[in-house]
Amino acid sequence: MKDNKPWYWIPFLNFASGFPYAIIISVSVIMYKSLGVANEDIGVYTSLLYLPWVIKPLWSPFIDLYATKRKWFLAMQLVIAIAFLIVGLTIPMNHFFMLSLALFWVAAFASASNDVASDGFYMLALSKDQQSFFLGIRSTFYRLSMLTANGLIVILGGFLEQKFGDKTKAWSYTMIVVALIMAFLTIYNFFTTPKVEEITEAEVIHKASFGEVFATFFQKKQIGLVLAFILLFRLGESQLLKMLTPFLIDEKAKGGMGLTTEDVGIIYGTFGVAALVVGGILGGIAISKGGLRKWMLPMFLAMHLPIIGFVLLAHFHPASVHYIYATVIAEQFGYGFGFAAFMMYLIYVAEGESKTSHYSIATGFMALGMMLPGMASGFIQQYLGYGNFFIWVFCATIPGLILSQFLIYPAEFGKKVKENDSLSQKK
Repeated sequence: MKDNKPWYWIPFLNFASGFPYAIIISVSVIMYKSLGVANEDIGVYTSLLYLPWVIKPLWSPFIDLYATKRKWFLAMQLVIAIAFLIVGLTIPMNHFFMLSLALFWVAAFASASNDVASDGFYMLALSKDQQSFFLGIRSTFYRLSMLTANGLIVILGGFLEQKFGDKTKAWSYTMIVVALIMAFLTIYNFFTTPKVEEITEAEVIHKASFGEVFATFFQKKQIGLVLAFILLFRLGESQLLKMLTPFLIDEKAKGGMGLTTEDVGIIYGTFGVAALVVGGILGGIAISKGGLRKWMLPMFLAMHLPIIGFVLLAHFHPASVHYIYATVIAEQFGYGFGFAAFMMYLIYVAEGESKTSHYSIATGFMALGMMLPGMASGFIQQYLGYGNFFIWVFCATIPGLILSQFLIYPAEFGKKVKENDSLSQKK
């Protein structure tokens, strides 16, 4: 059993992966919407920010080969903090949209590299039992970081909009605060993450060419079905993520819910956070006790069925905000509970030599499955209207659910092995 005091560093290291991702992919949508950018432009350009996560397998072997993963993620977190700081300074400028997008691209490449290094670090620093146990904690703090961004940071942006009466100034200050948070995370991780890489996976990868690393991934069993599943599983979610905030903020005359930026932040930053934390913890516990096969379908259903709530909101536009709270709570709990199963399956896909690079390839395909539909989401929403758009989003979850039932993997993968069982297996 490896004992590197994981409770001290796992939460914040995973927070440092999810927080910049949320700022780049989600909060940028809210910021650009608030600053007057059209839905179509938001959908296309912010979805293109997924590209670094799509192509990160192309440079992930370099992270395995050069320097330690700890040095990589610390350096990348510092780059992200600097990029966010400069975004804050460019928002008051002319052509802020293209300037800020360019800086978000820099931060996105650094964030994707940070993810590769962090994922590899987990696999090196934790035993298999610890990986299974902490999966729910990792998933919870990853999503918690995203809700911190979509909740507290958006609340701050909305508050400053009201205080200054100037959205440009408000978001400039907000992004500077984001940069300071990222700098704090970098410093904290520098002092708490253990140095565990005296012997690393790089020694294995040195023996193989880059081509062999990629080739062995595409030689895995059921690889065609596996890639189809990874690409399609988040087909609905990728579009929901891009258009949910515009839906909540747009006036009711346009089919939206007419909330303020601050309202959106409060909804996601209070009950949404609590629901996510509970769902994520329960998801990790469920897999560690029952195994992936038992929980995959129930978890996926829990993740996707709450979309029906947004369909109802878009069609009936209830006057009470409590219906919005209920829908968000259900969606966040389902996401926290269900996404753990998807990530555990990706860990299974990456099993074997070069697992860091193979995990990176798998998550790269996942990002591609998020980027392409997200780019089209603004145009689809404009064509269908919000009500029919959410119906389409719900239907888009069905292919991934069907494909998941044909995947072959050990029934008890992810289940915590009891000490007595482990000793009997060794005998």
